Amino acid sequence: MKHPSQPRVAALDVGGANLKAASPDGPALTRPFELWRDPGRLTYELGRLIAERLAPFDILAITMTGELCDCYPTKQEGVVHILESLRSAIPPTCSQAIVLVWRTDGRLVPIEEAIQDPLPAAAANWLALAQLAASYAPRGPALLVDVGSTTTDIVLLQDGRPLPRGLDDSSRLLSGELVYTGVERTPVAAVVQALPLRDLLCPVAAEHFATTRDVHMLLRDLDEAPEDRSTADGRPATREYARARLARMLCVDVSQFDEAAALRAARYVAAAQEGQIERALRRVSEAAHFQPQRVVVSGAGEFLARRAAFDAFTENGASSDCLEIISLGEKLGRDASTAAPAVALAMIARAGR
Repeated sequence: MKHPSQPRVAALDVGGANLKAASPDGPALTRPFELWRDPGRLTYELGRLIAERLAPFDILAITMTGELCDCYPTKQEGVVHILESLRSAIPPTCSQAIVLVWRTDGRLVPIEEAIQDPLPAAAANWLALAQLAASYAPRGPALLVDVGSTTTDIVLLQDGRPLPRGLDDSSRLLSGELVYTGVERTPVAAVVQALPLRDLLCPVAAEHFATTRDVHMLLRDLDEAPEDRSTADGRPATREYARARLARMLCVDVSQFDEAAALRAARYVAAAQEGQIERALRRVSEAAHFQPQRVVVSGAGEFLARRAAFDAFTENGASSDCLEIISLGEKLGRDASTAAPAVALAMIARAGR
């Protein structure tokens, strides 16, 4: 329970496809917003989110990945636009609030400082989450594996502290700590080059016909959302339409692609994606010369993170008892796991770090 003298804290994570909000003592929320389609609408969307879920507050902290959207000529311009949009979105009732920006050096700085020096604020949300994950692994070697809608973050943890090799996106891509695969937005053609069809492997169309969301809906690891049309073809996010979208990857109509065929194809994509994450986990752990004792999993694709970690670190006869998998979904709730960087940042801001 919040002590009366404690400041009221809220946090935001502004991504390219989702806005995430949290406070230390309230529920977390993920709201779809395709920033690259309409960056001028960001102030409105942030204002609506703040008014509905976060206000009033004394401290508002923000982190982001949305600056990489191609609606911005440079990441610097993206950071500045996001911060200026936030500043314009704060309601008059919170006009005296302190607005802080999380950076890749592990600091919260005033918004004016971040606007003057924007690059350290770019794509820093994973480090906030790593701070939270590290608290669940206070001793020994561990890993964070966060599988989101678009990307997978892998962070080394040692004795309760994050030990990343890279800090910015390109360095993390090079080290294997950032894998550009997620459970919703990744095009199927970016995961596999062929799919099973009529007992053969058929090359797929290199088109944006279907995404991994279709795959994981068909496999029932993600729920349907009939009201959501942020899909490859703009039709509802349901299993019926997911099968049609996956059929198009093979240049066939849905009438030629029954449920059994769709499930075979979906399992093939899911296995390939799991393998991609598994290889990255091994690469990161081998570069650090350690075997993790614990793996903290989070994100919309926590189910995939768990499977990849299990396969990466418990094969060749090793017992699963040697590896503890800690689910932020189980610890904090599913909504908090999906919005984990915002949840972590709210905790950091309340602690005054």
